[in-house]
Amino acid sequence: MHEVSRRAEVIGGGIGGLTAAAALARQGWSVTLHERDTEIRAFGSGIYLWSNGMAVLDRLGVLEKVIRGAHCGRAIETRNNRNSTVASVPVNSPGGVRVLTVLRENLINGLVDACHASGVRFESNSAAKSVEPEGSVTFADGRTEFADLVVVADGVGSRLRDRLGLLRQRRSLDQRCARVLIDRAPGLVPAGDEANYIEYMSGKRFVLYTPSSATQVYIAFVCPAADFAAQGDVLPRDEWIRSFPHLRPLVEAVVGDLRWDDFEQVELETWSTGKVAVLGDAAHAQPPYLGQGGGCAMTNAFGLAHAVTHTEGSLRDALTSWEATERPLIEHTQRFSYRVGQLNNVPDLPRTALLTVLGRSSAVGRSRLRAATALPTGCSA
Repeated sequence: MHEVSRRAEVIGGGIGGLTAAAALARQGWSVTLHERDTEIRAFGSGIYLWSNGMAVLDRLGVLEKVIRGAHCGRAIETRNNRNSTVASVPVNSPGGVRVLTVLRENLINGLVDACHASGVRFESNSAAKSVEPEGSVTFADGRTEFADLVVVADGVGSRLRDRLGLLRQRRSLDQRCARVLIDRAPGLVPAGDEANYIEYMSGKRFVLYTPSSATQVYIAFVCPAADFAAQGDVLPRDEWIRSFPHLRPLVEAVVGDLRWDDFEQVELETWSTGKVAVLGDAAHAQPPYLGQGGGCAMTNAFGLAHAVTHTEGSLRDALTSWEATERPLIEHTQRFSYRVGQLNNVPDLPRTALLTVLGRSSAVGRSRLRAATALPTGCSA
């Protein structure tokens, strides 16, 4: 299959779409990436990069650019409502699990650079209205393009996916999240905690503390969708301080408008039909409790490019092989992340006991890190 240069149309300029475009172009495909907005932008937050995502970035030639200025933590900790550590996963020690946190814009900019270096053609203000299995894409301006492969990576609410009839389930966790970047400063958390990644749980509320660079910290506030007292265009500080009195300095440092997003999980009947492949949140959205949404999007996109280039036989054979290879690990990660999210609904006392037991289980630890530490398909080729 890789002997003939072919054409791919990629819909969506997020992590999955950019990775797919760059990886396909590096394999000799002629690629056009379509973004419905005026430019490709990263909404401000941090993101976790585990070994799987870093391996893809390395193969795309942009790893060093993306991780320049990244934060390298010592542990991922889970704290209960009394601020006691109930689980801790050491990271970034010699021979151990590697994870870095970066600003999301660094990742997006790095992937854009990878696309440019590989010869990807960009079209902004290019909104796809429909996609057909034979490989046609019709846009809002009325034109229709035909390709040997169409990659749909336009997010959890993808209408293109739904019109193709691929959706099996789009499930809400009834949880909402506001993400914000704040300046790093002494005293936001105790000095001994500043370098770590910390998950704080209290009742049905959850706060994630993530240093993402030398100058900024990514904070996520999570609560039930019906917990209206905890939500607002501006953070209701008193509510969050009531649940997390030990985080008063951190909560008081949050200023400005917030956007609250719903946590969802998406499952498809199949990831492809005809000449169309669906990936990223459009195919396998997951709650972000493992920090693997971006990693799964990158590894799946890289695996797609490898499969459609190197699998002997038809495109249908390649897409079948791609899904058979990638889907089991991604679905495992989705299920695990969903179960972690359900812990938010467990009362504090039994949750502390449960997390303490789980935190001591090496089997649970390996299962949690299974996707994060797996070598992406094609990265050893």
